[in-house]
Amino acid sequence: MLTEPEAGYREALRIHQPKIVAIYEDDFNFLTKMCLTRMRQLAEEMVETARRAGSYVVVHGSDATDHAADYLRYGCDYVLDGEAERTLLELVRSLVAGTGVAHIRGLRWLEQSGKIGTSDPVLTNGNNHGAALPFPARDLINLSAYRDAWKAAHGFFSLNIIASRGCPFRCNWCAKPIFGDSYQLRPATEVAEEMSLLCEKYGADHLWFADDIFALNRHWIQEFADAVEKLGCAVPFKIQARADLLTPEVVRALKRAGCAEVWMGVESGSQKVLDAMDKGLRVEQAIAARQNLQREGIRACYFLQLGYPGELWEDIQKTISLVRDTRPDDIGVSFSYPLPNTRFHARVREQLGKKQNWSDSEDLCVMFKGTYTDQFYRSVRDALHAEVESWHVSAPDTRAVHEAWHVVEALEPDNRNQDATQLPNLDGRERDSLLPSSQFVHLETNVAALREIHD
Repeated sequence: MLTEPEAGYREALRIHQPKIVAIYEDDFNFLTKMCLTRMRQLAEEMVETARRAGSYVVVHGSDATDHAADYLRYGCDYVLDGEAERTLLELVRSLVAGTGVAHIRGLRWLEQSGKIGTSDPVLTNGNNHGAALPFPARDLINLSAYRDAWKAAHGFFSLNIIASRGCPFRCNWCAKPIFGDSYQLRPATEVAEEMSLLCEKYGADHLWFADDIFALNRHWIQEFADAVEKLGCAVPFKIQARADLLTPEVVRALKRAGCAEVWMGVESGSQKVLDAMDKGLRVEQAIAARQNLQREGIRACYFLQLGYPGELWEDIQKTISLVRDTRPDDIGVSFSYPLPNTRFHARVREQLGKKQNWSDSEDLCVMFKGTYTDQFYRSVRDALHAEVESWHVSAPDTRAVHEAWHVVEALEPDNRNQDATQLPNLDGRERDSLLPSSQFVHLETNVAALREIHD
């Protein structure tokens, strides 16, 4: 990650001359599910380079799972399906020994006939699958380079860790190509032991739990906090969690364990939009979670999503009001993105033209017919970020915040798409009542914003 990828990769091939190259994608990052075209192009180049070096090439990741035929035709020998640690281990052993691979679960390959060969999928063994894996072999990584980079940029050193895999909830925009709907939780004592190792052996000052969803099991959280206190290994860490799981009891346990920051998928301040997403969350639960976290001194941060089909100006204003009312410590704003094999993708598939993927993480465009243009959504994003940032600086630039919202006000009437995608199952009467309004709730007149921008 700290070297130019193409050149660094070629140099690694030259030095190690590997028999097998595994291009293995991060399964815990939402960006990997987005199949960014830049990442796909880079993978294709890596496959071609490894083949020229005479190596077997194995690929694993969300995009490879969804488009295995493309990767096999790029020249890779095998695509790994699902949770692939044991599949990769068995495949390496077979390739080194020169034995067959058809008996290995979780493989796809290109047969001589041109058809895609497949073996039985990997079946996870409930909560025991992830627990049976050893700790990551961090000793094989040059962590000093990462430590130097972290220290230079932030003044502390952070490492990542996972306590669980998967998510059993079914938000209709979220893809699960690797873990499906399974949820596998490691023993609390084991996670605490790994925390202790990261601090004592590797000098971590901070941890990021990369779990899709943390704090799902409230009994586990208590065991985890107890184990951390017993080992004396509490260290500031951040997690991702659902707002409806963050009860006062759970938040107190997180505080005992060292939790300093929680990112919640709040998505929208409109209950109508949350219900359309099948989020299974009430707006008031997000408000309660913010209060519970604030009470314990834990930073509360929101993931917000703009542009979901049927989201109108009234809905966006509810999101703005929720942010102003609850004052999160930070926000991340994204645009609704149709991931393959989701109900959301199925709803808008016919509207997707040649552009099926963002080119990179900064692309930020709506690929279906949204209620508004990309320019308008970007203006809302910029104004939200400017306002939230103004709450946490000693001398906020209030004029810049006001100007950002005035840009939104000016763009709103002229940036509506007349043939925008609607929410499903709305009859004509309901749809008429949800048409965009030209009324703009000014920053100055919003009830939640009557107080000073900066206390």
